[in-house]
Amino acid sequence: LGYDDGQVAVIVDHVDRHHTVLGAPGLDPAHAGVFACSLGDNSIHYLGHVRMMAAVQPFLSGAISKTVNLPESVTPDEIEELIVESWRLGLKSVALYRDNCKVTQPLTASTGADGGSSAGVGVGGPTGLPAAAAGGPTSVPAAGSPTGVPAAGAPSPALSAAGPAAASAPAAAGAPVPTAPAVPAPVRRRLPRNRRSRTFEFRVAECKGFVTVGEYDDGRPGEVFVRVSKQGSTLAGIMDGFAISVSHGLQYGVPLRAFVEAFVGMRFEPAGITDDEELRIATSLIDYLFRKLAVMYLDPDERAEMGILTTGERIEPTLPGVEEQAVETLQGQDLPPDPPSAAGPAPADAPFCMTCGVPMLRTGPCHVCAHCGSTSGCS
Repeated sequence: LGYDDGQVAVIVDHVDRHHTVLGAPGLDPAHAGVFACSLGDNSIHYLGHVRMMAAVQPFLSGAISKTVNLPESVTPDEIEELIVESWRLGLKSVALYRDNCKVTQPLTASTGADGGSSAGVGVGGPTGLPAAAAGGPTSVPAAGSPTGVPAAGAPSPALSAAGPAAASAPAAAGAPVPTAPAVPAPVRRRLPRNRRSRTFEFRVAECKGFVTVGEYDDGRPGEVFVRVSKQGSTLAGIMDGFAISVSHGLQYGVPLRAFVEAFVGMRFEPAGITDDEELRIATSLIDYLFRKLAVMYLDPDERAEMGILTTGERIEPTLPGVEEQAVETLQGQDLPPDPPSAAGPAPADAPFCMTCGVPMLRTGPCHVCAHCGSTSGCS
């Protein structure tokens, strides 16, 4: 436009202070339209937005994502004229926005009482309005005080309206105001960037999956990742979200035992026989997950209190506290052992043992396990 560096610096300084190019020293009035914006006192007419889109619409197969900015003083008849003109020019769609039509907007412009204008983010309130119009606190001028500040020695309007009893109530009470005890905020202890993890594979009924447990330096679990078969299914999404919530709980200091006590025993499908030699039966995926975590990270005594025992712990070869003793005998003097009882094949409809998970054998009206001796309810 032919301005030298000194004139450009003066104009830019004027824009920084007044947020408008109008009235800038040394600016040619004929160049004011070059700096026209969507908002403010030097704004583009709303039909200019429409004609600009109409110029490029023939070269586009779809509609144009462009908003036509309207001033706050626009009338419904002018909006109707704009929509009809958009149709005449061949626009496939038109989006309108009237200034200050929402409670909040990213950019707003307001005109002060001195005739100057300003534009910015949240000027004077959420929509650029003065504090009184935006719902902010206002001061009512007191008698003899044109600025709204009570004169020296004048009583406060709030105390005058409440009366002397309200003003003297705190002094008469004399008791300290009880305060609620401060509750410490939870602190999240994140795992180090390089940490150890343990991954194991599982199968519950027909559902197969993998679990990865991230550990702190002292060996405590700090995160859990669960991946089950049929990715994209509802069960896979629920297990992913559940694993994230458990990981956050562990990092915020929730003990693993609290999770085990809360979730062991949940019943839903898939449930049944597992491929884990230590935990043969699971009532759900969550039941198996926390039983497995308890076996991996909790002490046997602590697990015994909660009734979580492995297959080897449930099946004791001798009585508790009694160890077998080997007695040396001479060849030919010991009695021959009884012949082993041959166990026939289990029928197809035989139930599985709830202790070790193998098919049981029928003994009359009941069933008995040939491995551990458990029965189906009969003594």
